[in-house]
Amino acid sequence: MRRRPNTRSRHGVFQLMTPWADGPSLVSQCPIQPSGSYTYRFAVPGQEGTLWWHAHSSFLRATVYSAFIVRPRAGNAYPFPAPDMEVPIVLGEWWNRNVVDVENDAVLAGQLPAQSDAFTVNGKTGLLYPCANDTFTAVVEPNARVLLRVINAGLNSHLFFKVAGHNFTVVAVDGSYTSNLNTDTLVIAPGQTVDALVSTAAAPGNYYMAVMAHDTMSPLTFAASDTSTATAILQYNGTSPTATPAMPTMPSSSDAATANAFYFGLRGLAGTGPAVPAPVDVSMTIELGLGQLPCDPSQTKCNGTAAAAAMNGVSFRLPGPEASLLGAHMNGLAGVFTEDFPDGPPPSGTAMAVGTKVKKLAYNSVVEIVLQNPSAVPTENHPIHLHGFNFFVLAQGVGAFPGTVAYNLVDPVARNTIAVPGGGWAVIRFVANNPGMWFFHCHLDPHVPMGLGMVFHVDSGTTPGTTLPLPPADWVGVCDAQNYATAAAAVVAPAPAAAPAPAPTLAPASAPGPGAGPANSTRADGSTVKPRAADHKPSPSVPQHREDGRPSSSSAGPRAAGGHLTCLLCFTILLFFVLHEHSA
Repeated sequence: MRRRPNTRSRHGVFQLMTPWADGPSLVSQCPIQPSGSYTYRFAVPGQEGTLWWHAHSSFLRATVYSAFIVRPRAGNAYPFPAPDMEVPIVLGEWWNRNVVDVENDAVLAGQLPAQSDAFTVNGKTGLLYPCANDTFTAVVEPNARVLLRVINAGLNSHLFFKVAGHNFTVVAVDGSYTSNLNTDTLVIAPGQTVDALVSTAAAPGNYYMAVMAHDTMSPLTFAASDTSTATAILQYNGTSPTATPAMPTMPSSSDAATANAFYFGLRGLAGTGPAVPAPVDVSMTIELGLGQLPCDPSQTKCNGTAAAAAMNGVSFRLPGPEASLLGAHMNGLAGVFTEDFPDGPPPSGTAMAVGTKVKKLAYNSVVEIVLQNPSAVPTENHPIHLHGFNFFVLAQGVGAFPGTVAYNLVDPVARNTIAVPGGGWAVIRFVANNPGMWFFHCHLDPHVPMGLGMVFHVDSGTTPGTTLPLPPADWVGVCDAQNYATAAAAVVAPAPAAAPAPAPTLAPASAPGPGAGPANSTRADGSTVKPRAADHKPSPSVPQHREDGRPSSSSAGPRAAGGHLTCLLCFTILLFFVLHEHSA
């Protein structure tokens, strides 16, 4: 099977001062090529809880993922009753096909991908499917306190999760502690995590843990979700494995009331994190939209129009394969992106635009965003994920944002992924205190190539501790060395040498050149570099640059040393030749 370039993202890890370890392909790095490698080096100061990691390149996330758990340091306790046992529960989706083919078929046709054939619990479907492969079983002691760390790693499905005969006490979401929320149903959007305590005080026996889709599409005639149920077993120690498990009563797949009660009922745990930041420096309204665009010539199976999505009327496109956004910024490459993402939606009736637009934020600015999910048909719940930060959920509701609403500034829940209800809204706030390029996108995977995303470009501060250091030597931010090597050499050399091909325009790192489209890069003569497959490793001679555009000493040094060695060798040969001729 042909291997594909890929990246890894640690979902929910802040990556403070290490944005090159964040993972989104062509945002924070170039794809890792087949047989290549890249070592992610990062720290997790100030973070605890259930996070996870996954592939961040195409549909490879369908099978490449796992839990990433940060426990309290030795000597520190959980802010809830200590569990006797912890059980990670990773929920996924499974296709009876190669997932790359599933994605390719959808992209070529300009349509949504085929629905999965099964859900999984820790990689196993349970025995209720015709394709059943096995059942995950958690053996627990009676009268114990069990902490379930539940992760929705599915590509395209909101999920309901229940355990027959047991209730939950929710103590954390997305790696942030919460006030106790008692419920019998967990609601988990793609990308989200929930930590919940379960008391094993029921009669000894076997109990199904059941997973089914929460279908958020409206109207339901547009829905095409998997209606099946995956199962695992909570088995009391001493119970016969062959005893028939009890099955929970599941909600209706379209039960928005249960979902909203869960999401809207979450509160943060006061005293375990930072206070809500104020005053607000940047106010934005971001409208989430689904629509259509004309088929791209590469979509050979597309019939006139393709499914598309946008934030504030802009359908986001990743840059062409020559450079990642962070690489373009740190190397001062113009034409890769523009910094004109709008602060609000366009007038009604405005045609959807296409672009690689980012929003620039000053270091330490307080950002407040109203996320509006319009009620236009069709609509669905969008799980919006922010890389590099947690945000406070100050308010949320259904219908249009009323403009004036009471915010929870006392104990709002902190999250990294917010489920914005179909035809509803949410208000979030965060501090932009982490320099880098940070993806803000829907975690329904098919919506990302459709354009439902944007990027925040957070500037460095003015002190050493708030300024990005140089990236590691094995980080690749510029993917196409052939197109950019000449420009990089022009920055390193004191005087530019003639080159057989024109190089792209270099601009200050904080001011990319305007006017270039999302898929092309601009050369100095005004021509464009067409994107092509990033199927080779870039040359190590492309230097890394500081944020002021100057090359790093570690980049310029080897090049200069090589020149000195070459001159010394030439001089030695010439001297040998002169002495030989003199002797003759």
